[in-house]
Amino acid sequence: MSCLHKCPKRTNSEEEAFREQVKKVAQENGKRLGLEGDADLQFLLVGGELVKIRSGSWKKSRFYRLEEDCKTLWHESHKVLRKNKTFTIDDIDSVRMGRQSEGLNKHTDPSAEERCFSIIFKGRKRNLDLMAASAEEAKQWVGSLNKIINNMRNLSRQQKSEHWIINCMRKADKNEDNKMTLKELKHFLRQINVEVDDTYAEEIFKKCDESKSGTLEGSEIKHFYDLLTQREEIDVIYGKYAQTEGQMSARDLLSFLLNEQREQVSMEDALKLIEKYEMDGTAKKKKHMTKDGFLMYLHQEDGSILNPAHNHVYQDMRQPLNHYYISSSHNTYLMEDQLKGPSSTEAYIKALMKSCRCVELDCWDGANGEPVIYHGYTLTSKVLFRDVIKAIKNYAFKTSQYPVILSLENHCSVEQQKLMAHYLISILGDALVSKPLGKTMPTNFPSPEDLKGKFLIKGKRLNKLDAAFTNNNTIEEDTVSEEDEAADCKENGQKAKPKKSKIKLAKELSDIVIYCKSVHFNGFEHAKDNQAFYEMSSFKESKAFNLAETSATAFMHHNMDKLSRIYPAGSRTDSSNYNPVPMWNVGCQIVALNFQTPSKEMYLNQGRFLPNGFCGYILKPEFQRSLSSQFDPNTLTRGPWLKKKIFHVMVISAQQLPKLNKDKQKSIVDPLVRVTIYGVPADNASKETHHIENNGFNPMWNERFEFKIQVPELAMVQFVVEDYDSTSQNDLVGQYCLPLTSVQNGYRHVPLLTKRGDVISSAGLFVHLMLMDA
Repeated sequence: MSCLHKCPKRTNSEEEAFREQVKKVAQENGKRLGLEGDADLQFLLVGGELVKIRSGSWKKSRFYRLEEDCKTLWHESHKVLRKNKTFTIDDIDSVRMGRQSEGLNKHTDPSAEERCFSIIFKGRKRNLDLMAASAEEAKQWVGSLNKIINNMRNLSRQQKSEHWIINCMRKADKNEDNKMTLKELKHFLRQINVEVDDTYAEEIFKKCDESKSGTLEGSEIKHFYDLLTQREEIDVIYGKYAQTEGQMSARDLLSFLLNEQREQVSMEDALKLIEKYEMDGTAKKKKHMTKDGFLMYLHQEDGSILNPAHNHVYQDMRQPLNHYYISSSHNTYLMEDQLKGPSSTEAYIKALMKSCRCVELDCWDGANGEPVIYHGYTLTSKVLFRDVIKAIKNYAFKTSQYPVILSLENHCSVEQQKLMAHYLISILGDALVSKPLGKTMPTNFPSPEDLKGKFLIKGKRLNKLDAAFTNNNTIEEDTVSEEDEAADCKENGQKAKPKKSKIKLAKELSDIVIYCKSVHFNGFEHAKDNQAFYEMSSFKESKAFNLAETSATAFMHHNMDKLSRIYPAGSRTDSSNYNPVPMWNVGCQIVALNFQTPSKEMYLNQGRFLPNGFCGYILKPEFQRSLSSQFDPNTLTRGPWLKKKIFHVMVISAQQLPKLNKDKQKSIVDPLVRVTIYGVPADNASKETHHIENNGFNPMWNERFEFKIQVPELAMVQFVVEDYDSTSQNDLVGQYCLPLTSVQNGYRHVPLLTKRGDVISSAGLFVHLMLMDA
């Protein structure tokens, strides 16, 4: 809390006044969060002692509490240079009750289960493992933190922005007298990412300082806030349609929705929006929408670029499994690169919580007869197979109910394979698909709907699936060729290409491979004549790209009744990624990427799987599922895929872009916006605005672009905001990507995500979009 900074000693009466002020600020912020007088909020504001756990020997008592901005958690630190440390509620990804982190699992006793909890951060910040004095207290900390996090996330962008600006003002008020001098005002503007020249700052200051006291206070600060956050572009749009006593009547709003937003709506829909977003009681009674209500509407999901109907599962989930793109990860156990990075159960949790539906397990013989997971022949750390399966079981279906595929890369001895099978069966229980659904031999895949809450094992199998029905358990041979990916990894390490090596396979492990039996690919013709629907191949990226270029239609037909998995080349030791779009263009389902590496390719993956309730499954377009289709993404012929459109994009403005270099007071962003279309080669295009000097708070571009689209069902649009730099590469400020089929027309707000895919809470773009038939 502010009082812990080195500040001049206050007299008793000053201290009392200061305390009162802090209380008042906490009340105001609590009210803004919808938690006025809330007992959980009070509990956090008072704070308490918790034991911080770093290792078996490092367990220390520390005091934690929520600051009066209701957004920052303060805790004492015993490091000489860091008397107090803070982190914000926005930095937290989740709070987990119990010994649910690797650290707590390793360094605490099972008897302490109910007193433990972990704060999991976004990005690469290390988890905070804590222990309370009692189970009740731990519960109260977890419940209270979750309440604040949820309330903070549910604020509208307008409310978040107000919360943020007001707290920045408080930070700029160096002597904490609740008044703003001109110097403090300039400091504040730099903090919110605006560089203004001195004369302009003085001008605003004079305009607001009605009392001529040389400082702004109370209503003068409010006036300054209003001037600052006024948005000309909204004034113009609102002014055009507010034709009734200076406000928008329901009829005016309907006219805006039909003409500008191109929505198919009725008077009833307009009235619902007024009911939902108008805060002014008098206007609401008249069925009017004020400018504040209109801004609130634009900032919420109805005014977002993403079609609100696509926030939920809206696609048909009863098609065979291979008719979907499936969000898939490669080397899922790695937190960083694949040469010396740490392996961790946490990496699986992170991927599953991002709705990844196919995870990879590289299994090797470990010490004490226990199989381990790590990147073979490298220095990456090892994690127990058993611990990984437990973590997967606990987190697989938290964000999506649809099936999870466990892709096994098996290098273990028969003994340890038997133990792997035992763990899969005993830990996953009924959720493991260990025999085909139904009473007869299937001829195609079950659907994601049929497999809700289920695990499928992908790996080698000793015999055909029919054996599951015929009691004919004879096995021709107990060895199988090694997984393609394992063989490729060896090739990268050795110059001479070895013969396909064989490994012995335990029958127990073979028997639980049902719908995803790994087989080597010997060409599309061979697959068509010899491969059963449940026999699937994995392709190294170079091979897959070559096939997608030279035999696109054959590849697409292959994927109409079989699954294909694509994985990054072994030479990508930094765990970089390939572009997934050409693979989706030929209907490949399991396009595996390194989830642990923030990259342009991961932004595309996140965008691809954003709609359909972010459930990790997206239904492929009809022309990638119909056997009569002759679609080839590289040479477009006439067909149902050709739906020529023109996509008009106007980049209008941005709001509250974050400072990239927080340490440098003087560093302000010079933003530009790039709009890119990804899809079939004919649709790929990119255009960018000019950059704006020194303004990350409310830059305005008003630039128009036009894109010609041939195959809209495969196209994705991405908005990238960068900080322009004339001497080096531009830095990423934020980005957002989504399929063109999920875009809403009209005036829309575009949220912005960090490079790791987390929402930047008060930042966004304001655009006008129109997708029209060519």
